Amino acid sequence: MAAKRASALDRIDVKILAALQRDGRSTIQKLAETVGLSPRASLERVRRLEASGVIAGYQAVVELRHITRPVNVFAEIILEKHANRVRFEKRLAALDEVVECWEVSGTVDYLARFVSADLAAYEELTSALIDDLHLGVARIVSHVALRPIRRFTGYPESLLLTRKPG
Repeated sequence: MAAKRASALDRIDVKILAALQRDGRSTIQKLAETVGLSPRASLERVRRLEASGVIAGYQAVVELRHITRPVNVFAEIILEKHANRVRFEKRLAALDEVVECWEVSGTVDYLARFVSADLAAYEELTSALIDDLHLGVARIVSHVALRPIRRFTGYPESLLLTRKPG
């Protein structure tokens, strides 16, 4: 089923989005109290935001340090053959260890975040990417993360109010 086009968001929609980013398990009753609506009206708005695709889903935030101590590596990836871009992107998307990847402008083509069991596992992954001539990877510059300073916890409310034209 295709998502409906999102109508303009008002301040209450923004409050709902901000509250759900902070606590995706919030009850409708608690959400209603936070935004100043009835539970029924809050539920209708949440369902509208979900149906329009503004709310894309919900997920648990797993704190890996309580389970394991993986290595986080931010990698700058440069392709030598941009004709292989689609093949390369499909390969990255298929790797569970690639938890995030962005195509970027500038001197590199992609920024990817890898989470691996250890540096040896990461090195094996990146060597396989470089060695696969069909992917056209020229170079991977790796930055091992030491500790998080600030993690993503949701978008600022000021961005939620901004509507793209069209």
